[in-house]
Amino acid sequence: MNIPGGEIDEGYVKHESSWTPGPPPDAAAVRLLNRWRAPLLAAGLIGHYEQLNIGFGNISIRAPMPGQFVISGTQTGHIHDTTAEHYALVTGVDIGANHVACTGPVQASSEALTHAAIYCLSERINAVVHVHSRELWDRHLDRLPTTNPAVPYGTPEMAAEFERLWRNSDFRESGLAVMAGHDEGLVSVGPTLAEAAERILNLAQAS
Repeated sequence: MNIPGGEIDEGYVKHESSWTPGPPPDAAAVRLLNRWRAPLLAAGLIGHYEQLNIGFGNISIRAPMPGQFVISGTQTGHIHDTTAEHYALVTGVDIGANHVACTGPVQASSEALTHAAIYCLSERINAVVHVHSRELWDRHLDRLPTTNPAVPYGTPEMAAEFERLWRNSDFRESGLAVMAGHDEGLVSVGPTLAEAAERILNLAQAS
């Protein structure tokens, strides 16, 4: 990872977040998220930058209530065996206002706004996986659908970038995209969490 001046634009919540501490999200959702987080963690696609003490990578699945989804909590990448205490339920998002409302034992990931924007693209998207990999990022930058390098993660502008890719690239078909303005960041989506996770795991195995 490139760290200009010893700093990195990663792991920080950029949107306005209204977090209401509360009970863990649905247990079945947490079990499914943990089931697929494990191989992503083992592959190094979710994890922790030790030298910076910053976690990376997050996953989510759509919840039954419209506009809601369960997502891994902010700065949980270092945790090997996550439990229900490490997930949040996003209850509302206003992309234009750069605002996310969530509840649970932990605040939602810093990428929650981007996840919300992706769910808005299609009702067929029921899971979002965001990972980090220098090798995959270098190999697939501008080969897979790629966001504008001037647009940082976790912003309304990134939401607009995914809408652009959905309309004007094969992101709709491939379910894979590279975040050019988010060093090492890639996104995989799918109708199920299994499909979204397997897409990025297969990409890593093929590299």
